Amino acid sequence: MSASEPPQPLNLDTVAVLSAALSSLSLPPEPPPSHPVNPPPASLPHSKLIPKTRFIVDGFKHADSNFSVSYFLSHFHSDHYTGLSPQWSNGIIYCSSTTANLLHQILKVPQTFIFALPLSQSVLIDGSEVWLIDANHCPGAVQFLFKVPMDNKNDCSSVVRFEKYVHTGDFRFCDEMRNESVLSEFIGADAVFLDTTYCNPKFVFPSQEESIDYIVRAIERIGAENEGEGEGVIGKKVLFLVATYVIGKERILVEISRRCKKKIHVNGKKMEVLRALGLEESGVFTEDELESDVHVVGWNTLGETWPYFRPNFVKMEEIMTERGYSKVVGFVPTGWTYEVKRNKFAVRTKDSFEIHLVPYSEHSNYEELREYVKLLKPKRVVPTVGADVEKIDSKHARSMQKHFAGLVDEMAIKQEFLMGFLRGGSERVNGEKDCPSTFDNSKENEVEKSVQELRDCLPSWVTRVQMLDLLSSSDGNVVEAVSNFYEHETEFHEQVLSSTPGTSSLPGNSENEPALPFESPSVKSVNHAENISLSQSFKLSSSGIKKSVSSPGKRKRNSDSKGTKRAKAVSTRKSSDSKQHPITKFFNKKMLVSEDSKSEAEVNNSCDDQSRFSADATELYKEEVNQFIQIVNGGESLRSYAATILEKTKGDVNTALDAYYKDNTGTTIVDTNDNKRDSSKVIESEFTNQICSVDTCAELSENNEPKIKSDILCAAIPKNDNPVNYASLPPERYSPVKHG
Repeated sequence: MSASEPPQPLNLDTVAVLSAALSSLSLPPEPPPSHPVNPPPASLPHSKLIPKTRFIVDGFKHADSNFSVSYFLSHFHSDHYTGLSPQWSNGIIYCSSTTANLLHQILKVPQTFIFALPLSQSVLIDGSEVWLIDANHCPGAVQFLFKVPMDNKNDCSSVVRFEKYVHTGDFRFCDEMRNESVLSEFIGADAVFLDTTYCNPKFVFPSQEESIDYIVRAIERIGAENEGEGEGVIGKKVLFLVATYVIGKERILVEISRRCKKKIHVNGKKMEVLRALGLEESGVFTEDELESDVHVVGWNTLGETWPYFRPNFVKMEEIMTERGYSKVVGFVPTGWTYEVKRNKFAVRTKDSFEIHLVPYSEHSNYEELREYVKLLKPKRVVPTVGADVEKIDSKHARSMQKHFAGLVDEMAIKQEFLMGFLRGGSERVNGEKDCPSTFDNSKENEVEKSVQELRDCLPSWVTRVQMLDLLSSSDGNVVEAVSNFYEHETEFHEQVLSSTPGTSSLPGNSENEPALPFESPSVKSVNHAENISLSQSFKLSSSGIKKSVSSPGKRKRNSDSKGTKRAKAVSTRKSSDSKQHPITKFFNKKMLVSEDSKSEAEVNNSCDDQSRFSADATELYKEEVNQFIQIVNGGESLRSYAATILEKTKGDVNTALDAYYKDNTGTTIVDTNDNKRDSSKVIESEFTNQICSVDTCAELSENNEPKIKSDILCAAIPKNDNPVNYASLPPERYSPVKHG
């Protein structure tokens, strides 16, 4: 190998490594995991198992060598290494070199079962590529990045596909992670297993640097105020106590020593940990309490921190008397004590005792979690910390996933989600039971009914995938899905706008733009035989609805409000009509247009249609065809078929995709052999029952033909011999605030 060639990645077979480890200890070899794969242990949480692998992360108490011998430890904290002991022999533990030293020196785990991996370097483990990157948590803490090859036995393509997963362990997001080249390769990952310790908007505590500055300034200020009042060099006046874990918060201690020019006193157990970390010889720490007035104490020495802080002044008095000081100042650095008010950190005082609650955390706060998900834009987020996140049907996990709505890449899983839906749930997103956010797809009839009801309640630009996602996040509850939509309407609109082809080519001059649908009388209608009934169109399945749903913004009343009131007073409802649900009032819209704009728009639309269909469809929809092929992962042989579908859907990629997937499952929407078929039927299958108020927009003539008033355009009332076009703004022209 030449010096210029990069080194080949380490290639490990865990079964072989384990066999060698057992042999070196003269232990009988473990039988390799069975093939086909045994199901994972029933007690193993889905958040600890990497999909499509046998890799278990921080799940040692669920160890089962019949299922897996490949274990990963993110860092050396007891809630993550529970299950490890000097008797461990169930598999190989992959971790960082720092964590490997702690495992061997502190827990006495046999060295032969520990395999240290380098940072930011690719390692091939059991056929999957694995990277370790710093987690900015405690010393040795890492995030695991997995690139897992997929089985192509059902795929004619010879190209190997991969799924990518990020497991953060415990971590705190920082700007340095943006510059991590390896992490940039995992943008769009299939899932991020996220440390959701502080996944709540109330946890937006300051940066670690701000918290360290506060501690250093407090020590300097209090020390200066009491200078010269005691005896000796140190003065024996004020004792500073810093609460820490067995491992963690070392950065605070090092900064106090560096900036305050003080040594830090620790006990023998803490010094053993520091020795394993390589910090014993740094000159910062000492076991002689007379050398320093800054002492490290155990985590609960100054008080209990959960579920709220309860100070232990009795223990502080014992320490003060025992060590000969006249004042004790303690610091409790943790995000759980976050009580910042008026830019001041909370302080508990009693007599000669002070306890400063410092929101220094080694976990990401709420905004940092959202920033991290926004950076990676994964297909989904899997919470790893929470009340019941280890359960498959965890309501808490679903609640936390809603905090990342609009940040994950829903559009990237359109093909995967729809194919799984149309197959009745036979192909899950995760291939197993570890996708709790997806409701039961096997009940297709009920789902279709819910989709139809949801479509009646939302603007026409909302895509089918977005409707399915809304129903998924609300467990099929239409009312809750509508409410969730209007809470995030702008985000949903931006998703549609970003995926709509050709938006950049729209003219910037509004005077030259074609008339909008509600500005034009050339309304493409549905079949006249269709029964137009407001009372039937907006029924919701849930009876006795208590949760109200309103539009995202209330419109200000203008000078025409009086006239509108008079118009409403004239129109009356028939006694036989059922009561209309309040939410539908939002959609009973009417727009005023002039007869001149009618005829002009009709001529323009006619010319546009003729010019569009006279051009070659493949060239006309070149960008849309490319996007279509990329989404369905097709080849050049699909280009002609894609162009045909897009021609019939007028370039609407979303509708074309729905037609393609339904066509592949035996439910054909687009008839590619019938060139004379009205393309409106394709759209009709996706967007139906677009209705506006009949009693305010139209009058019925003697032969029951709807007659549209000359000064009012009702988008849902059909006009004979006109193709279908639902009166709604296209996504690129729609503004949730202005038109919602």
